[in-house]
Amino acid sequence: MRPMDKVTTPRALEHIITGRPTSDGAGVRLVRLLDGPLQQRLDPFLMLDAFGSDEAADYIAGFPDHPHRGFETVTYMIAGRMRHRDSAGHEGLLENGGVQWMTAGRGVIHSELPEQEEGRMEGFQLWLNLPGRDKLCPPWYRDFSDAQIPEWQASGVRVRVIAGHHQGVQGAVQREATQVLYLDVHLAPGAAHAVAIPPAHNAFVHVYRGEAALGEARLAAGHMGLLANTAGSDGVQLTNPGTQPTRLLVLAGRPLAEPIVQYGPFVMNTPQQIHEAIADFRAGRLA
Repeated sequence: MRPMDKVTTPRALEHIITGRPTSDGAGVRLVRLLDGPLQQRLDPFLMLDAFGSDEAADYIAGFPDHPHRGFETVTYMIAGRMRHRDSAGHEGLLENGGVQWMTAGRGVIHSELPEQEEGRMEGFQLWLNLPGRDKLCPPWYRDFSDAQIPEWQASGVRVRVIAGHHQGVQGAVQREATQVLYLDVHLAPGAAHAVAIPPAHNAFVHVYRGEAALGEARLAAGHMGLLANTAGSDGVQLTNPGTQPTRLLVLAGRPLAEPIVQYGPFVMNTPQQIHEAIADFRAGRLA
């Protein structure tokens, strides 16, 4: 049993990000919260997209066949049904509360297509970098159902531990290189909760229901907050100051401190590696 987390010196909120409305795939509407300009600051995180709509036209076309190399994708489905298929022979159905974790490694071509024609579809896709030594590793994939995501609960607090460890609970996925922490924190009105974060890790939070207070600072729904890397800090203190439930993501990871060279769905360490990825894709050499 791991020791319980304690936070004595919380991190401050460094910057608030609203996100940029855009579209991807075959026209899926989403909000891009993290991309190129923040990749060095939030190393090892490369991208975070939030999608959510009750209108089928915003999501129905999905994400047809497309390649990836050099990183991992983590899709967290809050509501809806999405079918995954890839060139490595994997297939799965992602449903309410489920997580799909895919290591693209040396390369994979996959699709993510809705299996619903109406109703709410909502979730997040995170891109997590791989260290240079692992960028050409064999592709790996796993679906976790809602019931397979470990949880920690206390009065007014529920925490879903997708990756890493929290309050003695081991998450669904562990990563040695990036030591990623991925939590979905639910706070009842007036509830407070502390999340321990190693001082050297980059970290951020994203509120997607209600509002959250981090000390004197406030984050409204739809906003992402970068947490300051203050020497000696050991976590973040979260409070729900409102009258409605709050839900937010907490993410932290150990920086890889390696060059980041991205060309669309390929993320490598050098331009030459990007050229090789493009050539391999065009020649049909991805898995």
